[in-house]
Amino acid sequence: MVRSRVPAKILGVIPARYASSRFPGKALARLDSRTMLEHVYERVSMARYLSNVVIATDDERIRDEARRFGALAQMTREDHLSGSDRVAEVASAFPDADLVVNIQGDEPLIDPNAIDAAILPLLDDPEIPMGTLKKRIEDPREVSDPNVVKVVTDHFGNAIYFSRSPIPYTRDDTAAAYFKHTGLYVYRREFLLGYSDMPVGPLEKAEKLEQLRALENGFVIRVVETDYESMGVDTPADLERVQMMLRAARQAVRNA
Repeated sequence: MVRSRVPAKILGVIPARYASSRFPGKALARLDSRTMLEHVYERVSMARYLSNVVIATDDERIRDEARRFGALAQMTREDHLSGSDRVAEVASAFPDADLVVNIQGDEPLIDPNAIDAAILPLLDDPEIPMGTLKKRIEDPREVSDPNVVKVVTDHFGNAIYFSRSPIPYTRDDTAAAYFKHTGLYVYRREFLLGYSDMPVGPLEKAEKLEQLRALENGFVIRVVETDYESMGVDTPADLERVQMMLRAARQAVRNA
């Protein structure tokens, strides 16, 4: 795997649980001849700035599948309350990592360039503790969908707020640009290791959005705009949709 020359050591972690409430075992579901986990790992491994990629899991079946296709896998505790806690446990075993990237294990079409885009601000500015991504909303239905998390940023690209509600609110007919949050996070390692110890504030409790913990405790989150359209697999229907997209892409290549 060829990497660009980046001074920082950057660890990519893919949390993958078996016990998904809506789609148990989805990491091992097949997309053509390979599991979704292998598709995710292959795409993540194409990111230029990652020094290492680790699959973090609490299930031996996922660990064994990761090792089957040559990935580094680490078993983690079963009682983690969030993906970031699972990622932090893995990061604690990599003391030489400068940055840690939390990459969703259910996005088999993840864009490697989006991973690199989220990393770059933290390479350029050592004062930024955390970074993530946003994309302009094109489907108006997503603005009012509470399952689509919206984000607003300041002039410097730092997050002001994340919400399940439409933000910003417009009082007149002025056109507003809405952006949705893409759940990929970059952390400085020491910041991540202390994240679970930060007080949980009323905004995080109300919205059920873990990233608000950083804002409520006075930390900056740099948000990079990208064209990457997140395609998470939460249900068997989502898996079939991704399968159709993969087949369409292959057919387009054949016809080119």
